[in-house]
Amino acid sequence: MLHQILPLLTFFPLAALLLLWLIPARQTGLLKGAALLLALLEFSLSVPLFTTFDVATAGQYQFVVQADWLPRLGISFHMGVDGISLLLVLLSTLLLPIIVLASFHVEKALKGYLMLFFLMTTGLVGVFASLDLILFYVFWELVLIPMYFLIGIWGGTRRIYAAVKFFLYTMAGSVLMLVAILVIHWNTLVPGLGRTFDLPLLLEHFHPAAGTQLWLFAAFAVAFAIKVPMFPLHTWLPDAHVEAPTGGSVILAGVLLKMGTYGFLRFALPFFPSAVQALMPLLVGLAVVGVVFGALVSIVQKDMKKLVAYSSVSHLGFVMLGLFSLQTIGVSGAVLQMINHGLSTGALFLAVGVIYERRHTRLIADFGGLAAGMPLYAFVLVFFVLSSVGLPGLNGFVGEFMILLGSFQSQPGPTAIAATGVVLGAVYLLWMVQRVLFGPLANPKNQGLPDLSRRELLVFAPLIVLVIWIGVQPQPLLDRINPAVEATLELMRNR
Repeated sequence: MLHQILPLLTFFPLAALLLLWLIPARQTGLLKGAALLLALLEFSLSVPLFTTFDVATAGQYQFVVQADWLPRLGISFHMGVDGISLLLVLLSTLLLPIIVLASFHVEKALKGYLMLFFLMTTGLVGVFASLDLILFYVFWELVLIPMYFLIGIWGGTRRIYAAVKFFLYTMAGSVLMLVAILVIHWNTLVPGLGRTFDLPLLLEHFHPAAGTQLWLFAAFAVAFAIKVPMFPLHTWLPDAHVEAPTGGSVILAGVLLKMGTYGFLRFALPFFPSAVQALMPLLVGLAVVGVVFGALVSIVQKDMKKLVAYSSVSHLGFVMLGLFSLQTIGVSGAVLQMINHGLSTGALFLAVGVIYERRHTRLIADFGGLAAGMPLYAFVLVFFVLSSVGLPGLNGFVGEFMILLGSFQSQPGPTAIAATGVVLGAVYLLWMVQRVLFGPLANPKNQGLPDLSRRELLVFAPLIVLVIWIGVQPQPLLDRINPAVEATLELMRNR
């Protein structure tokens, strides 16, 4: 079965979606149980990807499946994962049962709400496993649909504005990427095969001039930069996060943003190495501005969710800085930080959602002294804040340290400026903790709030375990990441 595991992981959520559709909406207990069981099954099916992955050949694609799809157009169903995409697939399947369990409180059209997350999982797994550019593009666009409806139907008061803005931004970037994909296709002839959209073959046979590389890189870079999002293309993100339901914010921060960083590493950097070198000062500069700008704007936020949203701009700026270091340790740290950010920031959005369900407000000024009556909640919030600020022994420290170490080797000046983002991150997150959890319990509406339930503890438990495990023993992940990163950088050098 392992040789078909990627198609199974990609399309099982669609089968699960159809099963959920058959359950009457009024039978909410059956619907919740079935959704959780199917989500857990999807994750369990993905575990062999990690346990049977051959670390010795982590730089090569494994679990490869290839079949003709539209052969006359050069399009094939080609899937596979290396040490980079492997972890992103696992992150996608891990967050699905966590989001389902965290969504049991949803009352408005629960069945449709849950079905959209299964549809999104199909798109996400497809994005990270695709080795054909058209197949990748199909899954890339598929992800937009469920996210648009999650924001537009289950979002806050400005949900329509946020949903349309999200869709227009990402769609505009996608069109540019499609044009670049078609240009690559029409300018590549593979001996004995003709024109193709196959990623490994295109990387072997597509060798454009430096000037052409600049234009094509710009098209890919805009699409990926919007998704990251990089400064100044970030403005859709706070609106989307603030208006999205809790589950939507978790999957958006946890995985969707990583589609952009993954796209840079998988496509933009190896396809256009000359353009990357020529534009390196601009790319590094935008990454550094994103780190500092996101942190400074987070400090002045009054809304907990908006604060966490802007923190993503800062944290993903660190990831981009690591990618543009073009050093193995920096790029590997960036890949690891993609996973770390998905766990830690996803958990922070869950924590904000918990308190919003109880008080129907996210304004920091409406809280204070919650630790006295909600000690379990206080522990969870402080734990994931420390994870996000990079406390040694937790996951965030490993990724940030590797990024800074790699970036200092190639870009010492900009990296020194970006390092201030670590300090600023501690400022805005710990200041939020102080105002929300500590001090006098002055607001009577906060008195008697129930602490975390057993269901909510189960939501956070796997994330806590993974944060500690990666912080203490990141080597199993790095054993898979490092060879794939080295292979990508070697490919860039050869091209």
